[in-house]
Amino acid sequence: MDPFRVCLAFGPLAMYMLLLGAINLSRRPLLVSGVRDASALAAAVSGMVVIGPLDLIFPVEATIFYGPLFWLLLLGLYVMCVLLCLLMLRPRLVIYNILGDELRPILAEVVDRLDTDARWAGDSLALPGLGVQLYLDGFAAMRTISLTAAGGRQNHLGWRQLEAALESALFREQVGRNPRGIVFIGIGLLLILFVVAAIAQNPQGVALSLLDAVRSVLDLFLAD
Repeated sequence: MDPFRVCLAFGPLAMYMLLLGAINLSRRPLLVSGVRDASALAAAVSGMVVIGPLDLIFPVEATIFYGPLFWLLLLGLYVMCVLLCLLMLRPRLVIYNILGDELRPILAEVVDRLDTDARWAGDSLALPGLGVQLYLDGFAAMRTISLTAAGGRQNHLGWRQLEAALESALFREQVGRNPRGIVFIGIGLLLILFVVAAIAQNPQGVALSLLDAVRSVLDLFLAD
Protein backbone atom coordinates (compact mmCIF):
# COMPACT_ATOMS: atom_id res chain seq x y z
CA MET A 1 0.00 0.00 0.00
CA ASP A 2 1.08 3.56 -0.73
CA PRO A 3 2.77 4.99 2.42
CA PHE A 4 0.82 8.23 2.01
CA ARG A 5 -2.46 6.27 2.13
CA VAL A 6 -1.24 4.39 5.21
CA CYS A 7 -0.53 7.67 7.01
CA LEU A 8 -3.87 9.10 5.99
CA ALA A 9 -5.80 6.01 7.05
CA PHE A 10 -4.17 5.00 10.32
CA GLY A 11 -2.63 8.23 11.66
CA PRO A 12 -5.89 9.82 12.92
CA LEU A 13 -7.13 6.48 14.23
CA ALA A 14 -3.92 5.97 16.21
CA MET A 15 -4.31 9.40 17.86
CA TYR A 16 -7.92 8.60 18.73
CA MET A 17 -6.94 5.30 20.36
CA LEU A 18 -4.24 7.00 22.42
CA LEU A 19 -6.76 9.64 23.52
CA LEU A 20 -9.28 6.97 24.56
CA GLY A 21 -6.58 5.17 26.50
CA ALA A 22 -5.55 8.33 28.35
CA ILE A 23 -9.19 9.08 29.23
CA ASN A 24 -9.80 5.59 30.58
CA LEU A 25 -6.61 5.58 32.61
CA SER A 26 -7.49 8.91 34.19
CA ARG A 27 -8.96 9.05 37.68
CA ARG A 28 -11.56 11.65 36.71
CA PRO A 29 -14.69 11.23 34.58
CA LEU A 30 -14.85 13.19 31.35
CA LEU A 31 -18.06 14.71 30.02
CA VAL A 32 -18.38 15.72 26.37
CA SER A 33 -21.33 16.72 24.27
CA GLY A 34 -22.66 14.35 21.66
CA VAL A 35 -21.47 16.67 18.90
CA ARG A 36 -17.88 16.69 20.17
CA ASP A 37 -17.93 12.93 20.71
CA ALA A 38 -19.22 12.26 17.19
CA SER A 39 -16.76 14.79 15.73
CA ALA A 40 -13.81 13.04 17.37
CA LEU A 41 -14.95 9.67 16.03
CA ALA A 42 -15.50 11.13 12.56
CA ALA A 43 -11.99 12.60 12.62
CA ALA A 44 -10.55 9.24 13.71
CA VAL A 45 -12.03 7.32 10.77
CA SER A 46 -11.74 10.15 8.25
CA GLY A 47 -8.65 8.76 6.56
CA MET A 48 -10.09 5.27 6.22
CA VAL A 49 -13.31 6.64 4.74
CA VAL A 50 -11.46 8.88 2.28
CA ILE A 51 -9.14 6.18 0.91
CA GLY A 52 -11.92 3.57 1.04
CA PRO A 53 -15.56 4.25 0.14
CA LEU A 54 -15.09 7.83 -1.12
CA ASP A 55 -12.10 6.92 -3.28
CA LEU A 56 -14.02 4.04 -4.85
CA ILE A 57 -16.95 6.16 -6.03
CA PHE A 58 -14.73 8.58 -7.97
CA PRO A 59 -13.35 7.70 -11.43
CA VAL A 60 -9.64 7.28 -12.00
CA GLU A 61 -9.74 10.23 -14.43
CA ALA A 62 -10.54 12.54 -11.49
CA THR A 63 -7.33 11.52 -9.74
CA ILE A 64 -5.31 12.18 -12.88
CA PHE A 65 -6.99 15.51 -13.61
CA TYR A 66 -6.87 17.01 -10.10
CA GLY A 67 -3.65 15.38 -8.90
CA PRO A 68 -2.92 15.78 -5.15
CA LEU A 69 -5.81 18.25 -4.90
CA PHE A 70 -8.10 15.24 -5.35
CA TRP A 71 -7.45 14.17 -1.74
CA LEU A 72 -8.37 17.61 -0.43
CA LEU A 73 -11.60 17.51 -2.41
CA LEU A 74 -12.44 14.13 -0.88
CA LEU A 75 -11.71 15.46 2.59
CA GLY A 76 -13.93 18.46 1.91
CA LEU A 77 -16.78 16.20 0.82
CA TYR A 78 -16.34 14.08 3.91
CA VAL A 79 -16.35 17.14 6.19
CA MET A 80 -19.58 18.40 4.64
CA CYS A 81 -21.24 15.01 5.12
CA VAL A 82 -20.11 14.91 8.75
CA LEU A 83 -21.41 18.44 9.39
CA LEU A 84 -24.79 17.47 7.95
CA CYS A 85 -24.97 14.44 10.25
CA LEU A 86 -23.94 16.52 13.28
CA LEU A 87 -26.70 19.05 12.60
CA MET A 88 -29.23 16.22 12.58
CA LEU A 89 -28.10 14.67 15.87
CA ARG A 90 -30.36 14.78 18.90
CA PRO A 91 -28.88 16.35 22.04
CA ARG A 92 -26.65 13.92 23.92
CA LEU A 93 -24.07 13.97 26.70
CA VAL A 94 -21.38 11.30 26.99
CA ILE A 95 -19.56 10.61 30.27
CA TYR A 96 -16.40 8.53 29.98
CA ASN A 97 -14.74 6.52 32.71
CA ILE A 98 -17.67 6.13 35.11
CA LEU A 99 -20.18 3.40 35.99
CA GLY A 100 -23.91 3.84 36.12
CA ASP A 101 -24.04 3.27 39.89
CA GLU A 102 -21.44 6.01 40.35
CA LEU A 103 -23.19 8.48 38.06
CA ARG A 104 -26.73 8.05 39.40
CA PRO A 105 -26.31 9.87 42.74
CA ILE A 106 -24.27 12.65 41.11
CA LEU A 107 -26.87 13.16 38.40
CA ALA A 108 -29.71 13.04 40.93
CA GLU A 109 -28.08 15.78 43.01
CA VAL A 110 -27.53 17.96 39.94
CA VAL A 111 -31.10 17.43 38.74
CA ASP A 112 -32.56 18.34 42.13
CA ARG A 113 -30.73 21.67 41.98
CA LEU A 114 -31.76 22.43 38.42
CA ASP A 115 -35.41 21.37 38.47
CA THR A 116 -37.49 20.49 41.52
CA ASP A 117 -40.16 19.02 39.24
CA ALA A 118 -37.81 16.44 37.74
CA ARG A 119 -39.23 12.92 37.47
CA TRP A 120 -37.47 9.58 37.15
CA ALA A 121 -38.96 6.51 35.46
CA GLY A 122 -36.40 3.74 35.46
CA ASP A 123 -33.57 4.92 33.24
CA SER A 124 -35.64 7.80 31.86
CA LEU A 125 -35.58 11.32 33.26
CA ALA A 126 -37.82 14.30 32.55
CA LEU A 127 -36.92 17.85 33.53
CA PRO A 128 -39.98 19.92 32.56
CA GLY A 129 -38.49 23.12 33.93
CA LEU A 130 -35.55 22.82 31.53
CA GLY A 131 -37.49 21.31 28.66
CA VAL A 132 -35.29 18.22 28.71
CA GLN A 133 -36.26 14.57 28.40
CA LEU A 134 -33.58 11.91 28.32
CA TYR A 135 -32.68 8.33 29.06
CA LEU A 136 -29.48 6.76 30.37
CA ASP A 137 -27.70 4.34 28.07
CA GLY A 138 -24.68 2.66 29.65
CA PHE A 139 -21.83 0.53 28.30
CA ALA A 140 -20.47 -1.08 31.46
CA ALA A 141 -17.50 -2.79 29.77
CA MET A 142 -16.19 0.57 28.60
CA ARG A 143 -17.41 2.47 31.68
CA THR A 144 -19.25 4.95 29.49
CA ILE A 145 -22.70 6.46 30.05
CA SER A 146 -24.75 8.41 27.51
CA LEU A 147 -27.56 10.80 28.37
CA THR A 148 -29.58 10.75 25.16
CA ALA A 149 -32.57 12.91 24.27
CA ALA A 150 -35.89 11.07 24.35
CA GLY A 151 -38.21 12.60 21.79
CA GLY A 152 -37.79 15.42 19.33
CA ARG A 153 -39.03 18.31 21.47
CA GLN A 154 -35.97 19.42 23.40
CA ASN A 155 -34.76 22.75 24.77
CA HIS A 156 -31.12 23.14 23.70
CA LEU A 157 -30.56 25.86 26.29
CA GLY A 158 -31.75 23.43 28.97
CA TRP A 159 -29.29 20.83 27.71
CA ARG A 160 -26.45 23.35 27.96
CA GLN A 161 -27.46 24.16 31.54
CA LEU A 162 -27.51 20.46 32.39
CA GLU A 163 -24.12 19.95 30.74
CA ALA A 164 -22.50 22.82 32.65
CA ALA A 165 -23.92 21.74 36.02
CA LEU A 166 -23.02 18.07 35.52
CA GLU A 167 -19.52 18.92 34.31
CA SER A 168 -18.94 21.02 37.42
CA ALA A 169 -20.15 18.19 39.66
CA LEU A 170 -18.02 15.56 37.92
CA PHE A 171 -14.91 17.73 38.18
CA ARG A 172 -14.83 17.10 41.93
CA GLU A 173 -15.19 13.30 41.58
CA GLN A 174 -12.44 10.71 41.50
CA VAL A 175 -12.94 7.20 40.12
CA GLY A 176 -10.82 4.12 39.59
CA ARG A 177 -8.76 3.75 36.44
CA ASN A 178 -10.18 1.53 33.73
CA PRO A 179 -7.66 -1.24 32.91
CA ARG A 180 -9.03 -1.41 29.37
CA GLY A 181 -7.30 1.89 28.75
CA ILE A 182 -4.06 -0.06 28.38
CA VAL A 183 -5.61 -1.93 25.45
CA PHE A 184 -6.40 1.33 23.67
CA ILE A 185 -2.89 2.62 24.31
CA GLY A 186 -1.44 -0.62 22.91
CA ILE A 187 -3.58 -0.44 19.77
CA GLY A 188 -2.61 3.20 19.25
CA LEU A 189 1.09 2.43 19.59
CA LEU A 190 0.84 -0.50 17.17
CA LEU A 191 -0.86 1.71 14.60
CA ILE A 192 1.85 4.34 15.02
CA LEU A 193 4.56 1.70 14.51
CA PHE A 194 2.77 0.54 11.38
CA VAL A 195 2.66 4.09 10.03
CA VAL A 196 6.33 4.69 10.90
CA ALA A 197 7.32 1.44 9.18
CA ALA A 198 5.39 2.43 6.06
CA ILE A 199 7.07 5.84 5.99
CA ALA A 200 10.52 4.30 6.53
CA GLN A 201 10.08 2.19 3.40
CA ASN A 202 9.60 5.25 1.20
CA PRO A 203 10.13 8.54 3.07
CA GLN A 204 10.80 10.46 -0.15
CA GLY A 205 7.47 9.36 -1.60
CA VAL A 206 5.54 10.55 1.45
CA ALA A 207 7.39 13.86 1.49
CA LEU A 208 6.72 14.41 -2.22
CA SER A 209 3.02 13.60 -1.78
CA LEU A 210 2.75 16.14 1.04
CA LEU A 211 4.64 18.79 -0.93
CA ASP A 212 2.42 18.22 -3.96
CA ALA A 213 -0.70 18.58 -1.81
CA VAL A 214 0.59 21.83 -0.26
CA ARG A 215 1.62 23.15 -3.68
CA SER A 216 -1.84 22.36 -5.08
CA VAL A 217 -3.52 24.24 -2.24
CA LEU A 218 -1.24 27.26 -2.71
CA ASP A 219 -1.84 27.23 -6.45
CA LEU A 220 -5.59 27.13 -5.84
CA PHE A 221 -5.53 30.17 -3.54
CA LEU A 222 -3.08 32.09 -5.73
CA ALA A 223 -5.25 31.45 -8.76
CA ASP A 224 -8.19 33.11 -6.97
